[in-house]
Amino acid sequence: MSAAALRALHVPGDPLVLPNVWDAASARVVADAGFPAVATASHAVCEALGYAGGVGASADEVFDVVARVARAVDVPVTADVERGYGLPGAVLAERLAAAGAVGCNLEDSDPATGGLVGSWEQVALLRAVREADPELVINARVDVFLRGGEGGYDDAVARARAYLAAGADCVFPILLPVDLVARFVADVGGPVNVLHRPGDPTPAAVARWGVARVSLGPNLHRASMAHLAEVVAGVRAGGGLARR
Repeated sequence: MSAAALRALHVPGDPLVLPNVWDAASARVVADAGFPAVATASHAVCEALGYAGGVGASADEVFDVVARVARAVDVPVTADVERGYGLPGAVLAERLAAAGAVGCNLEDSDPATGGLVGSWEQVALLRAVREADPELVINARVDVFLRGGEGGYDDAVARARAYLAAGADCVFPILLPVDLVARFVADVGGPVNVLHRPGDPTPAAVARWGVARVSLGPNLHRASMAHLAEVVAGVRAGGGLARR
């Protein structure tokens, strides 16, 4: 499926909703439910591969999962590839294409330290990826609210604007407080992705604030594992599976 089809789904006020997946089976469930695109979540992929805490998977392992997801569904696939696993932008774009992904998430956290990288460093990476693949749909994650950056809201807005100028199609201020979403969308002036967590306003509710994309991140995987734990505990206690 084409990058153009994925890009066209980013409509401010009528957002693309992505229940992020972690393997081919979960991807099929999402696509079969009628969602027009599938996105992976790196934390969930790592957990599914056996890495505690959602970190530690290698680039090869992640791209193998992305390829399996892309082969399993007939809708556009966008891959969460953290900060690119240290790959040069051109190589990263090449590997995404080889895996069948037409979009990606790139975050501005240093995986080695957990801290924010300089915005100029992230701009350079985004430009390199964009130059290597003019069609790839780039979702640039802004980690200021996750990592506690010193500049706070103003830094997040500045980073978002810089990333859009560098070629990103959408910006993702992860953990942006709900009461700041409408303001952030207005101040950035471009497509914005927000994270949906348990207890947050529904994706339909946040649409009125002008967001273009809503991601569930690792939360679908967490909910699925919690349900699995309940089912297994019931069987362990002598029960059985409910009829479906």
